[in-house]
Amino acid sequence: MRNDDMGLATTRPLKIALAGNPNAGKTTIFNALTGAHHKVGNYPGVTVEKREGSRTRNGRRYDFIDLPGIYSLTAYSIDEVVARDFLLDHKPDVIINVMDSTNLSRHLYLCLQFQELGIPVVGALNMSDEAEAKGIRIDAQTLSAVLGIRMVKTVGPRGDGMERLLDAVDATITESEAAGSTGTAKYIQYGMEIEDRLGRLEPLIQADPAFAARFPARWLAVKLLEKDQHAFEKLESHTDSARIAAEAKSASAWIDSHFGKDAEIVVSEQRYGYIRGAVKEAIKIERKPDFSLTEAIDSVVMNRFLALPIFVGVLWAVFQITFALGEYPMAWFEALFGWLGGTFESIVPEGMLRSLVVDGIIGGVGGVFSFVPLIVILFFMLSLLEDVGYMSRAAFATDKVLHTFGLHGQSVFPMMLGFGCSVPAIMAARTLKSPRDRIVTILVIPFMSCGAKLPVHVLLAAAFFPENAGNMVMLMYAIGVVLALLSAWTLKKTVLRGEATPFVMELPPYRAPTISGILWHVWEKTWHYIQKAGTVILASSVLIWAITSFPAYEPDQARLDSFGASYLTSHPGASEEAVASGIETAVAVHALEHSIAGSIGKFIEPAFRPLGFDWKVGVATVTGFAAKEVVVSTLGVLYAVGLEENEESAGLREALRNDPNFNPLVAFTLMLFILIIPPCFATLATIRAELGWKWLGFSIGFMLVLGWVLGFAVFQIGTLAGLA
Repeated sequence: MRNDDMGLATTRPLKIALAGNPNAGKTTIFNALTGAHHKVGNYPGVTVEKREGSRTRNGRRYDFIDLPGIYSLTAYSIDEVVARDFLLDHKPDVIINVMDSTNLSRHLYLCLQFQELGIPVVGALNMSDEAEAKGIRIDAQTLSAVLGIRMVKTVGPRGDGMERLLDAVDATITESEAAGSTGTAKYIQYGMEIEDRLGRLEPLIQADPAFAARFPARWLAVKLLEKDQHAFEKLESHTDSARIAAEAKSASAWIDSHFGKDAEIVVSEQRYGYIRGAVKEAIKIERKPDFSLTEAIDSVVMNRFLALPIFVGVLWAVFQITFALGEYPMAWFEALFGWLGGTFESIVPEGMLRSLVVDGIIGGVGGVFSFVPLIVILFFMLSLLEDVGYMSRAAFATDKVLHTFGLHGQSVFPMMLGFGCSVPAIMAARTLKSPRDRIVTILVIPFMSCGAKLPVHVLLAAAFFPENAGNMVMLMYAIGVVLALLSAWTLKKTVLRGEATPFVMELPPYRAPTISGILWHVWEKTWHYIQKAGTVILASSVLIWAITSFPAYEPDQARLDSFGASYLTSHPGASEEAVASGIETAVAVHALEHSIAGSIGKFIEPAFRPLGFDWKVGVATVTGFAAKEVVVSTLGVLYAVGLEENEESAGLREALRNDPNFNPLVAFTLMLFILIIPPCFATLATIRAELGWKWLGFSIGFMLVLGWVLGFAVFQIGTLAGLA
């Protein structure tokens, strides 16, 4: 047995929480510490994303939990509630507080709150190279002495300081374990008046040992003075909650009166005063750069007249680059699956098994896999914009427009994430502090064209608008944004009336992206897409194949003769081979019409016919509720029977173009309909988890009605205009 294995057997794993403000480089630190050994999931009972990772060092395992980025432990947003409750309920061995060295004064505010939790803290002074370049000289040793916690300079993208950071973790844990129940934490002193009130509350809280073991007395006492409603809710489980609540309210009222301002403001001012003293001791500004690249770029990118056009231009460029670069690998994938289908046709004897493999699995799943190159490129472009720092600028660029429609400026983050996947986009809405803003944002996110809708848009745009495929897909994205804004305005004027809260956020400096970070994001999202193709979409494709293949249809000779005569009527002088192929196609089409899928399609066709859709499109649309990519695989299965073997192109696009019931107007209407109708089951489940059954039902009904009405209007007006 190796020494590492022996160490792991005798030393318990360490649970380490990574926490800090947004844009502090926490993710790069997490990636540097864990490498590829991490996974993504959700916190129990909520849909906020969490990352967990581990590494082994000197025979000991370190388990890292990456908490959501927060500004404070005063819980205004759901992310803050999740982060705070995790620290209180799971009590990690150490908190690594990741801070931006270029703006340390603001980041130390959260650090002081972590100390009051009674959990050992280690500070990671991240982006120390940027601080040095700006003439900011941080004496980490002095800062450690002032605050009472170890401070380590790090550079996340390069992995600098990771070993020193873990050394500090080890030393802090050793010191904490040696101190035992006496503790080693150093807290901020709030002044005689406030400390006197805290001194009265802490013994009362500690009088219930079981309660005090869950909630640190010092931290809870401060929160009660700050009138934190969540703290009062937690206090209800204390055996003497009424007395403590009365004492806390009396203390807060006294502070309000004594200082002439709200107690929460007084506590905050004391913290900032302490921070100013620490910064004065440990930080020296040697020079201020005369030139700032960030300011120079922002003078253009954030210009009041240019910001919005630049944002639109950036999105347009993203889609043009995506299709320009993805065209060839997409064709390679199509050729690959075409070859696979042909190979299985030649190997597997004719019958149900060959039909299942070729038409059901390869035809269905292969059509979806063909879009993987586009998904990779799109996610790469969006991840690049996020890592560079442009996403925050996009929020400011669109803030005025969003406010016009009653949305919060910070809603742009979830909405832009919706271009990738609606599930994490809805989770991201948890950062919004106003419940009303959060509900509106979640309800309009499904209008954004997610990665699952992209294959449908690309298929139809390439089939019917080949010269302007990129522009047509961009148009769908634009229509989705417009519908989201108009829906938000409608909701804010009716069922969710109220003013949008003010928009305040930081603009991080522009930074060179890390290749490893971008590749990880791209792989994560792409792998999620591939997993869906290999599970949900595979199962759906097999199910669709089954309902299109049964009951089996065996025509008699009279019916075959009728098909042959019909083909000769429309193709006079055709060769025997052509007639035989025509009969085969007619048999397949007739079998499909009389299959289970055909019966379902014919039953629902009256609801779809006003939109220009026949029963095949109706079936594809219904199956799309499982996942929007399934629309492509469904069409692949349904239209496989319409392809003649002697055609040069056996692709789905060619089959759609050859269908007399399909034309550019029908294609555009279908693209619009798929854009609007309710999203996949995973997204609907997330909406239910976030907002409950009532808003889920409202969301489904609203999108169904809006999709049908707009689809009907577009098709009927287009038909009257002669576009059909």
